[in-house]
Amino acid sequence: MKALILLVVVGLLQTVIVQAGNLHDIKVKNIDGKESKLGDYKGKVVLIVNVASKCGLTPQYESLEAVYQKYKDKGLVVLGFPCNQFGGQEPGTNEEIKEFCSSKYNVTFPLFDKVDVNGPKRHPLFAALAGPDSPFPGDIKWNFNKFLVSKDGKILKRFEPRTSPDAPEVTAAIESALAQK
Repeated sequence: MKALILLVVVGLLQTVIVQAGNLHDIKVKNIDGKESKLGDYKGKVVLIVNVASKCGLTPQYESLEAVYQKYKDKGLVVLGFPCNQFGGQEPGTNEEIKEFCSSKYNVTFPLFDKVDVNGPKRHPLFAALAGPDSPFPGDIKWNFNKFLVSKDGKILKRFEPRTSPDAPEVTAAIESALAQK
């Protein structure tokens, strides 16, 4: 019975992705519970990151915010998606996560509802980013995996968790994506 339920859930997620057509059609909820679509960021370069507050990589919030501040007026937005799938390192409520990020790291980039990035409850966004039809398929390995998305919603690059948001290869990819018309 569990196998059947799993197959149904996976099938539904694939249907959602196929119906979405591209990343801009995928629905998300912000950290305050307001529903929107990634299409709200159409025309911007987007860095999507699964984040956590109690991880050894949590200090990356600081460099994520710095990258956001450096490039936001040029068309970059950083989107943080809390996830508790890796060692229970994001156990808080959305309100607690928002408070932690703003008070500890002065985060001003958009944060979203806590999601699953792997497994049968994987959010459709992460199914599109890392699923079999992605240019960079494969399960998310840990917190702070980063995906760079073009202004028109195409997945350009994937950076592993230990790659700092301000690493030269990330900066070069962001600047290249921002230069595209």
